[in-house]
Order: sequence, then C-alpha cells, then structure tokens
Amino acid sequence: MPPTAQFPQVPAGQIPPPPAGQFPQQPGHYPPPPGGWQQPGMPAPAARKRPAWLVPTLIGVAAFVVLCCGGSMVIGLTSDSGKKNDVSASSDIPAVTTSTSAPASAAPTSSAPAPAKPAQAPTTKAPAPPRPKTFGVGDKVRGGDFAFVVNSVKCGISQVGSSYFNHKAQGAFCRVSVTAKNVTKSSHLFHADGTITAQDASGREYSVDGEAAIYGNDDAKGFLDEINPGNSVKANVYFDVPKGTKLKTIPFDAGLFTLAEDAVVTL
Repeated sequence: MPPTAQFPQVPAGQIPPPPAGQFPQQPGHYPPPPGGWQQPGMPAPAARKRPAWLVPTLIGVAAFVVLCCGGSMVIGLTSDSGKKNDVSASSDIPAVTTSTSAPASAAPTSSAPAPAKPAQAPTTKAPAPPRPKTFGVGDKVRGGDFAFVVNSVKCGISQVGSSYFNHKAQGAFCRVSVTAKNVTKSSHLFHADGTITAQDASGREYSVDGEAAIYGNDDAKGFLDEINPGNSVKANVYFDVPKGTKLKTIPFDAGLFTLAEDAVVTL
C-alpha cells in the first residue's frame, strides 16, 4: 500500500483483513513485520555492509587503551616490586650506625626525683674536757667547807720556837703560811694536821708536823680551831723534809663528809 493510502474502516471489535498476497492472520500469531515475510521464490534482502574504517578504528582504540593503561600498570608493579625488594633487603641486613649514647650497661635514668637523704648532723670532735685551773700562791681555792689561800712558803728552817721552848727538825722545816675561811652557813672545826699536805718534785708526800705548829704559832692557831661562818684563821703549817728539799704542791683535803673535790696549789 502506498504511504498515503488510508486503512479501510473496520467495525469496532474486528481485525482488519490482511492485504492481498499475505497470510491470513490466525489466532495466537503476531502480525507480520513491516515489509512482510519472505515469500518462496523471492530473493533475500541484501545484507548491510559494515563501513571499511570501523574495524581498523576499533583495533587502534584497543591498542591505545592497552598501551596507556597497561604501561602504567606495568610501571606501578615494577616500582612496587622494587620497593618490596628494598624493604626486604633493608630488613635482612641491619644498618650499621654510630651511636653516641651511653652504653647499654648503663643504668637508665629516671625522671622521678630521688628520695631525699636524711640530713646528717655535722661531725664535730667532742670538746676536750677543761683542764683544772692551776692555783698558785695568793689564789683562793675551795677545799671542803673552807676556802684556803697560801700566803707564803719558806724552807731550810732548822728549829721553831724560842730559845727556851722550841722544836728542832729532823732535816729542815718548810713553813707554809695559810689562811682558812669558813664559806658555809654553819661553824666547822679546822685542824691543819690531816687537812693540808705537801709534795716535792719527785712526788713524795709530807704530812704536817703538829708539834712544830704549836711552837710556831701564837695561841696555837691552826690546831682544832672552831671557825664560824664567814670567819677565817691565819696559821703557820710546818713540814719536816730532808735538807735541800723544795716543795712542789700543797694539796688541801676536802674531808670525808663532803662531796667537794680536793684543791691543789702549785708553788
């Protein structure tokens, strides 16, 4: 039918009959495609030919894609394998480096502050005990209940007393003038014999000659004198020593009933 031909009018609900020369439409079959089916004895329609430039163009595009993408992949794989080889080589062979740090045997330092050490007291030598003061002639020394003063010393005396009443020395007398003062709050009996002694340079000790004290003192001073607190008595004490002997010290005994120490006067 020509393109400008109009389809015949068909009542509603009916299928128009096929054109002349075509198979009648049967139920369950689709209508033939435009142009109809090939009739027996009719030549087959000519196949379409592909353009001559299509195949070479596709081949060129494929080659370009392979070269671009494949080359980058090859380069990436090569670089990755090189890095792996480098990493393996570096891990297999330890690097030799010079270190200026402390040796491994050194103890690690800790940032925590060290415990404070206890403060040590300064070590000082104990002070030497004070030496006893040396007393001489004219110095006051304490001996028990009395304070004594040696006023003077004279040796080489052959006898004491008058021409009628006297006492001669076995060797020679050393006369020691002594003042005894009661420094307590009660009266005490002073007796030179047994309280005062004498020593020479060799350490020999001499006792008081009581009989010479009777002749050598007025009113027998120094022999059983009762001295009240604050009062004093001056007496001569005699020691019978070998001739030529010189006395070195005069010790004063503090007594048996006191805690006071003995006193010594150096001549």
